[in-house]
Amino acid sequence: MNILITGGAGFLGARLARTLLAGDTLALRGAAARRIEQIVLADRGDAPADLLADARVRFVRGDLLELLGRGELPGAGVNAVFHLAAAVSAECESDFDLGMRSNLDTTRALLDACRGLGTQPVFVLASSLAVFGQQPGQPPMGRVGDFSLPTPQGSYGIQKFISEQLVADYSRKGFVIGRSVRPMTVSVRPGRPNGAASGFFSGMIREPLAGERARVPVGPDTVVALASPSSTVAGFVRAAQASDAEWGPTTAINLPSLQATVGEMAAALERVAGPAATALLDWTPDPAIDRLVRSWPGNIAFDRARGLGLQADPDFDAVIRGYIAENPQAVRLALR
Repeated sequence: MNILITGGAGFLGARLARTLLAGDTLALRGAAARRIEQIVLADRGDAPADLLADARVRFVRGDLLELLGRGELPGAGVNAVFHLAAAVSAECESDFDLGMRSNLDTTRALLDACRGLGTQPVFVLASSLAVFGQQPGQPPMGRVGDFSLPTPQGSYGIQKFISEQLVADYSRKGFVIGRSVRPMTVSVRPGRPNGAASGFFSGMIREPLAGERARVPVGPDTVVALASPSSTVAGFVRAAQASDAEWGPTTAINLPSLQATVGEMAAALERVAGPAATALLDWTPDPAIDRLVRSWPGNIAFDRARGLGLQADPDFDAVIRGYIAENPQAVRLALR
């Protein structure tokens, strides 16, 4: 079994690699499990040392579109591709060309490269909840399901929706076995902030736990659909494992969602870490971020994911405690 993970040096890509390596085998598309012989991590940044130390891991550094253009990826014998590499939401709004190149041009080039293998690799696309959006002047979206009409309100969401359709068509034509999944907003991410408009959903927990101030650019009534890192990675893996009958239509599925308001997230932080943590939150509105985040749905149905045996996190308190357990070195406050 040979696997390619784009964005493999990033937080979710590295976590996915560790999960796959720990399992040692993977059952693709409902078939019998096979031993993982190699995982190729492709990224522009440095791969974590623990992954590089594993003999089953090969790291390819560089711009993904350029690597594909030179024929360096995906490589013969690849059985599964997890396509996580992307420019994130705020980047795509501020730099249109970057988003189109990173999220659309690269995805098509990767699909074409997989088509050229002639072996129908399983292709898992990390899409986004941002494919859904509240249209100005229209009634509220309400509950959004797997088959709700995507109406993205930002360049990032539009690029991801087009990518979903490309994956569906390449799958329909028999070039790949497409599995597009829409992760929820992932919280809590360790490390430093990225360029995503949703980055504060992690920062408002991560920074106070480290004894640092954090800006919250939206109001406490803002509704968000959340998922822990472990829940998100479980969704990626299950998508690759699902048989065609289990998966159903070639269209994308919503991964499990924990619904909360930003105010409820802050309340959970206080229950776990006390008022000293929430005292470090600066509620400072940013109209641009607020407008984009509020265009995303917060009430998400995930019937297809539930049919695959996937479940949402029980509550946000558990998500915070999970982050603390995995990252004790990043916690400076005395906890309750």
